[in-house]
Amino acid sequence: MKKPTLGPRRRTNPLVWCLAIICAVLTVVVIITGIVVFIGYMVARPKVPQMSVANARIDTLYYDMVSLLTVKISIVIKAENDNARARAYFYKTSYALSFHGVKVAYLNADPFEVPKNSSTELYYQVESSPIPLTPEEGERVEAGLKNSNVTFELKGNTRTRWRVWVIGSVRFWLHLDCRLKLPVDGTTIYPKCNTKSR
Repeated sequence: MKKPTLGPRRRTNPLVWCLAIICAVLTVVVIITGIVVFIGYMVARPKVPQMSVANARIDTLYYDMVSLLTVKISIVIKAENDNARARAYFYKTSYALSFHGVKVAYLNADPFEVPKNSSTELYYQVESSPIPLTPEEGERVEAGLKNSNVTFELKGNTRTRWRVWVIGSVRFWLHLDCRLKLPVDGTTIYPKCNTKSR
């Protein structure tokens, strides 16, 4: 019987070997990076910084017969950083205070830093120019005066950034959306209103 004839062995192209080695190295690097990031997260336990309305009150409220509303309101907004190992930076802070959709004032803040495991309070004293109201809005003011409180809306955003050990810099938008039911007698309220990150 005739023995089968074997042809010359085909060798793998060196370029294929190089690509295989590079892929193997990249896979190992990705796995190690994932493990380091996971360990860093478990050690640091990062918490998203928050903004909240600490307190608010009406200092003065004037509503006349020609449907002009003038208010002076004090609001304290608290920036909280519950991270024990990282400072937090807050920037692009801008909130709008409204009365049933009518803008009363804008509350802005320059960029600022909150130390580790600490908080900072931003004090705003808002004084509006006379705001012309529609008959419907005027009725809402009158109803609020009868009930001894007037409702305002506070909406806006803050950008926050902080560094988490080996994970790197983390950024979030913080969105605040509050309804402030303020007594007209100047009593300070302490609403439970915080930001929710997205």
